[in-house]
Amino acid sequence: MNHDILEDLFVLEMTNNHQGSVERGLEIIRQFSRIARFNNVRAAIKLQFRELASFIHKDFRNREDIYYVKRLNNTALTAEDYIMLVEAIRKSGCIPLATPFDESSVGLIEDLNLPMIKVASSGCNDWMLIERIAKARKPVIISVGGMSIKDMDDLVLFFENRSIPISICHCIAAYPTEDSELQLNQIDFLRKRYPAHIIGLSSHEHQDWSSSIIAGYAKGARLFERHIDINTDGFKVAPYSSLPDQIDEWFKAWHHARVICGSSSQTRLLPIERETTYLNSYIRGVYAKRDLEPGEMLTEKDVYLAVPLLKGQISCKELMLGSWGHKVIKSIKTSQPVLIDYLDTPYANNEALKKTVYERGLDPAENNKDKK
Repeated sequence: MNHDILEDLFVLEMTNNHQGSVERGLEIIRQFSRIARFNNVRAAIKLQFRELASFIHKDFRNREDIYYVKRLNNTALTAEDYIMLVEAIRKSGCIPLATPFDESSVGLIEDLNLPMIKVASSGCNDWMLIERIAKARKPVIISVGGMSIKDMDDLVLFFENRSIPISICHCIAAYPTEDSELQLNQIDFLRKRYPAHIIGLSSHEHQDWSSSIIAGYAKGARLFERHIDINTDGFKVAPYSSLPDQIDEWFKAWHHARVICGSSSQTRLLPIERETTYLNSYIRGVYAKRDLEPGEMLTEKDVYLAVPLLKGQISCKELMLGSWGHKVIKSIKTSQPVLIDYLDTPYANNEALKKTVYERGLDPAENNKDKK
């Protein structure tokens, strides 16, 4: 299966299922899909799927004194609600995505034909859920907050053995996360340990929306996740959630990171023209110490090195001395540049090299014109 669907993907998670309001969810989709389109990024908007009838034990379903039970009940959605939201995400141009918290919810993901599945850090050791997710045969995004190395290895191997593409996301499961807690060097660790997989960054910091994504991209993260929310209805936004203008800044920081990181890290880059021109200005050219006649072999007593380097002149990089070096084939006067065409040398028979030699350095004609 193809890993490309996971690369350069942004996952925007609706915080607390947009407080259980379909109308609020639709407005979040509208605002954030516009930001994604404007920044020309591939974004998924993620929901949380739970079948509360089985997810919460029946004896605790109405316990208002248990915070997370109360929150889950207050943000509950029906299957019809999810269908409406998924359709809105698709129409917006974004990718519909969900985190299932129980086996029944994986079935809903299949029914809605969502293209991939997100596994929360809290679900990475839930092996009944993991087994059900694997049966769906969809690419999986995994946040590994708080996991041990053994647990990560077991989970990665589980999906590898089933040829299911995965993205492994560095995550600090503390909400919000302080800058000092981000530990972005873990991206290096994950890339070295799992080189065959897309490494991501799921972050919940609240200080800025540029630094971590630029650093994360530079370290090799290629999938990014944040919580999203709006404050247009007076609802108090969680500090780990991002507003539309902050996600806009986040997307722009990613584009900037791509520009400054440049080309592939797998091959040596070709120098840019301005770099070559600058470096050539400091390369020493070869000049004759005395009159040189055809048939002589150059030795260190015959030449000296100095700037500037002139067009057609051999430089310190090409100079070869001794019996296996350069043989003079045209007379060269004292202090004159030693041109490549005045020598019998392996370089003289390399047309590509000769072209480079004649294109670099200063034009001797311009120098003579200044003297006049």
